Amino acid sequence: MNRPRTIKVTPAPALQVGADGGMEATPLLEPAPLCVLGNDRTPPLIQPAVRPGADACFGPRGACLLGPQGPLLVCDTGHHRLLGWNRLPTVDRTPADWQIGQPGFGAEGRNGRRAPGAASLNVPTGICALGHGIAVGDAWNHRVLIWNEIPTADNTAADLVLGQADFTGTDANRGRPNADADGLNWPYGVHSDGERLLVADAGNRRVLVWDRPPRQNGQPADRVLGQHDFDAHDENAGGEPNAMSMRWPHGIALWRGRLCVADAGNNRIQVWEDMPREHGAPCDWILGQTGVARVDHNQSLYWPRANTLNMPYGIGAAGDWLLAADTANSRLLAWHVDDLADGAPARRLAGQPDFHAKGDNRWRPPAADSFCWPYGLHVCANMVAVADSGNNRVSLWRLGT
Repeated sequence: MNRPRTIKVTPAPALQVGADGGMEATPLLEPAPLCVLGNDRTPPLIQPAVRPGADACFGPRGACLLGPQGPLLVCDTGHHRLLGWNRLPTVDRTPADWQIGQPGFGAEGRNGRRAPGAASLNVPTGICALGHGIAVGDAWNHRVLIWNEIPTADNTAADLVLGQADFTGTDANRGRPNADADGLNWPYGVHSDGERLLVADAGNRRVLVWDRPPRQNGQPADRVLGQHDFDAHDENAGGEPNAMSMRWPHGIALWRGRLCVADAGNNRIQVWEDMPREHGAPCDWILGQTGVARVDHNQSLYWPRANTLNMPYGIGAAGDWLLAADTANSRLLAWHVDDLADGAPARRLAGQPDFHAKGDNRWRPPAADSFCWPYGLHVCANMVAVADSGNNRVSLWRLGT
């Protein structure tokens, strides 16, 4: 007679990879956040249902601190709205001063449950300064909204739209079967250096570049990266992964003159030595993988290391440091410019006790210094704003010394 057997599988320490030659992590951030918005610093074990309000967030995926003292803007993605604080908050759960996308702070729903317009949003994700104003990736409306001045009041209408002919259009690639220079499909990330505007057009597996701030609705891009031309939209440019191709581009940063793109789908960060001037230019360096053809999360290992990534969505630059939200590993990493090389290990870490640990909130209840799927980050002077999406909050930190 066969007896039933119980098989127990645990992530035993013996399964962990070696310690990367003894490399130890240097703290990236100060021990505790300056301020936590949208949720509690230490939420209760059983959290109440998320309800919209001036002090609540639901899965925020983007944040932008426009100056050391503010304003602070947050893409409150799950509530389909943009929240704004006119000055840098310093007290936990400070209510926002204004919102765009809903009839009021207590409302939610895609496009405010109304027809799309210049003050409506559907899964807003990326946000950046653009000139004297801002640009927002309104992902599921397949467009980027531009305000020429920073909003300061509820439901301020955007001035320009990219990806659509006007503010009423919401079809991917304007309803066309192929991509083009003036269409967008899930534009999640936006970035500007004050002159150029770059958009991570994730659904078209590409990054679009406008060499000057756009001046008219639906203005076509000047250049495309990740594809050989504006019409193509295949994953990894229709072939095997290589130095120019992309699968799910999301975050964009300029780092000491270098262009960096977080390609979450290929579990890597692409780095160009300077701004590419041609369509489909290959990158010069790859972080998170040991070669351009490798794309597996954590380089096919269960446990992460200092040189691996698992769906990196957000990136930002702080002087000599490149910061990344290593989203599915629920941690932040930072590389020093002197270490730049294919597959280089990160030096700094936040959210986990060491480079070989992972898990949402370290597989424990949320803490002030833990993360759960951090999607976005933004650096301003010595401050870092982290969109801690899985914890329904945005935390403001000072960089560690």
